[in-house]
Amino acid sequence: MTAGSPMRVHHVVFCLQPENLERASALWTEWGLAFHELDLDDLGVRVLIDWQSGIELLAPRPDAGPEAAAFVTFLDERGEGVYSVVMGVSEVDGPAAVASRYGVPAAYEQRRDHGGLHLEEIMLAPFHGMPVTLLSTDPPL
Repeated sequence: MTAGSPMRVHHVVFCLQPENLERASALWTEWGLAFHELDLDDLGVRVLIDWQSGIELLAPRPDAGPEAAAFVTFLDERGEGVYSVVMGVSEVDGPAAVASRYGVPAAYEQRRDHGGLHLEEIMLAPFHGMPVTLLSTDPPL
């Protein structure tokens, strides 16, 4: 996104039990989606995403340790469902500062470079039940 561009829904993240990930992806695939698997072993999760449709399925790896604790806790407390709505933004720090003024802290941050893609992401603590993540990529996805 370019500077000054409005934020928009980029994709929706569903958190699933590991044993349900294949079945869920099969349903979406029959609906016409084409998932790509992302290597996020450092987070202890398996991620399938279709960038075109804006759907991401993730599940903690069965052998994951403490790095997957947030996902395991989510499933234990809320069950499967929407983990976050990811908003595409031109940069993450400005919107995160606005959220902070409303008392919404960052729950997780990552900044990665992977194969020519620079990614900045800030997952905010839920605000009135709204799980929002801010995402900026270069080049834009």
